[in-house]
Amino acid sequence: MSGLAHHLIIAPVLVPLAAAAIMLFIEDRNRTAKAMISLGSTVVMLTVALLLLRMAHDMDSSAGNAGGVYLLGNWPAPFGIVLVLDKLSAMMLMLTATLSIPALAFSLARWHNAGAHFHTLFQLMLMGLNGAFLTGDLFNLFVFFEVMLAASYGLLLHGSGQQRVKAGLHYLVINLASALLFLIGVSLVYGTAGTLNMADLALRLPDLAPDRRVFLEAGLAVLGVVFLIKAGTWPLNFWLPTAYSAASAPVAGIFAILSKLGIYILLRLVMLTSGDDGTLLTDVARFVLMAAGMATVTFGAIGVLASQALGRLAGYSVLVSSGTLLLVIGFGGADAAAGALFYLISSTLTIAAFFLLIELIERGQDAGASVLAVSMEVYGDVDEDDSDDEIGVIMPGTMAVLAVCFSACAILLSGLPPLSGFVAKFTILTGMIGAGGGVIGAAAWLSAGLIIVSGLCALIAMTRSGIRTFWASIEGTVPRVLVIEVAPVLMLLTLTLALTVGAGPVMRYMEQTAAALSEPRNYINAVFEARRVGQEATRP
Repeated sequence: MSGLAHHLIIAPVLVPLAAAAIMLFIEDRNRTAKAMISLGSTVVMLTVALLLLRMAHDMDSSAGNAGGVYLLGNWPAPFGIVLVLDKLSAMMLMLTATLSIPALAFSLARWHNAGAHFHTLFQLMLMGLNGAFLTGDLFNLFVFFEVMLAASYGLLLHGSGQQRVKAGLHYLVINLASALLFLIGVSLVYGTAGTLNMADLALRLPDLAPDRRVFLEAGLAVLGVVFLIKAGTWPLNFWLPTAYSAASAPVAGIFAILSKLGIYILLRLVMLTSGDDGTLLTDVARFVLMAAGMATVTFGAIGVLASQALGRLAGYSVLVSSGTLLLVIGFGGADAAAGALFYLISSTLTIAAFFLLIELIERGQDAGASVLAVSMEVYGDVDEDDSDDEIGVIMPGTMAVLAVCFSACAILLSGLPPLSGFVAKFTILTGMIGAGGGVIGAAAWLSAGLIIVSGLCALIAMTRSGIRTFWASIEGTVPRVLVIEVAPVLMLLTLTLALTVGAGPVMRYMEQTAAALSEPRNYINAVFEARRVGQEATRP
């Protein structure tokens, strides 16, 4: 890779950074200009992400080339900063860009006027996400991680309100604590291994003395706690449902991918540090990941069943999604991993669409509608004899569209056929049950059972909420929904339909990605054999 194509690797970081910098010179009252710049930036990012996805797909992994490597400052690894493009990072860049456009378009109806610097913060968060997906060393991972978090603090508080401020303070405290742990973990890793480059770290593992290896494992364990917090792993996830449900709809929609950043980093480090030479992911570590995933799925499923408000139901659905992915990472197996990557995309798109849809649905409900519905279920409806008056009443077109979108979200979250949620869960279960030549362990049975039961819980909760919202006789008004608000929801749900129709090619890409991750030597070779400008590559 050379020329302009080579410089495309850094574009996902530079484009949102440049957009955010330009918007700082524009008065905040001129939000139309800021909106156009921000929307243009996301469209450019989507175009770049498509090109990078095509480039990553066309790269020949079998030849030892795991992807494109960008040497910042023209310094070779491990001394300089490197950005690494492979199939996994390209997929995450594409998912981020795909989510950003609907979320940003939804905000143009009203939310971008609810506070200052919305578009600047939005672009900075995208910059942090893209940089975290591309970086090849732990220090710059921390830098991009903090840029993303700093922007997310402002976005979570956007729109003010007591509930949003309260949830924002909890979110701020837990993420500041995780940032401190991040620094401690990075310091332990650098103090023992002498490097923060992830590829170089994987090479040095076999040569570490046992006394130093203990401290390295402690440092990686501390980093693991940080990423588990970000992924929303039980019992470190008390903040997530409250924070996500309190955020404005477009912010919650883009937040759907933040928990997946923790999953991505865990997957990246697990695969790089689990080679044949220096295995760090021992049976105990796998058991911890599986147990954490099972506990998170269980907690999330219980929360889904117990949630009376749609926002909290969506927040707990994020936990179920993260727990499922953690469970598969701990279980291992290329087939299950491919299904998990497919599930990551499908669940993220679905949850983002659901967060956007919730605001449109709740806009036409009375403030105490959920509480009144629960009370009526417990004590009965005193006006049951009047229900015949509603027979034959035509549902308004707006409510019909929202009901169809809600039904699609219910099918996707519960994993029912024929949409992509079913394809993803079926592939995961097939990979688990088929592991080990048909010998199914107790862990596989328990994991499969939890995944199925969590889908059943989602189906029950969504059905109950749908009946209360669209079929109940509680008085409400038809919400005023703009085309620019419902179009992003339809776009995201259409993408899940496209995933279903194109499941074959998408799954082949996921299988190739999982196979590349299981061969960390390709990633390491790509980093150290990257060509400097004006000089042939040399391997240290």
